[in-house]
Amino acid sequence: MARFHAALVNVLGVGVLLRGDSAVGKSECALELVQRGHRLVADDVVQFECLTGPDREPVLVGRSPEVIRHYMEIRGIGLLHIADLYGPEAVQDESTVELICELEPWDEQAEYERIGIERPHEVILEVAVPRLILPVRPARSMATLVEVAVRDGLQRRTGVNAAKRLDDRLKGSARLEAAQNREDFLDE
Repeated sequence: MARFHAALVNVLGVGVLLRGDSAVGKSECALELVQRGHRLVADDVVQFECLTGPDREPVLVGRSPEVIRHYMEIRGIGLLHIADLYGPEAVQDESTVELICELEPWDEQAEYERIGIERPHEVILEVAVPRLILPVRPARSMATLVEVAVRDGLQRRTGVNAAKRLDDRLKGSARLEAAQNREDFLDE
């Protein structure tokens, strides 16, 4: 078993681990996701276990320690019990972990992913989990970015990869243009 300082939210049936330094906005992002109808699994401490999935492949499962289960700390407000505030459907006891969103303060000098054909992975308890780095800036909705990342991941599972599709389209267009240029050259 492993433990991380993080939040875990189930978004559209996908367990999303929100990681980052203290005070980067993990809990606020998780709270906004809950307000949008998703489910809080853990805030502050996430415990992990590797289990065998239905397809006999290892799956990473995360949960909150029981003593703080369904609680969330929001700086400036204090401790909140999410099931009391939003109802029992706003929480769940555990979730598989299928995406890591690393929240980090925006760094003007950093190189952030801009194309996204392939997703890097991180291994936790021998399970490779896709990992994105999401830069945090004022007035940026991290919950929207997490939701979009989940939707994109769900599409990728079905073979739909928008970045790869555009890359293929651009390569095809470049080949067509090169062929056209060759024909124009030969016609001269």
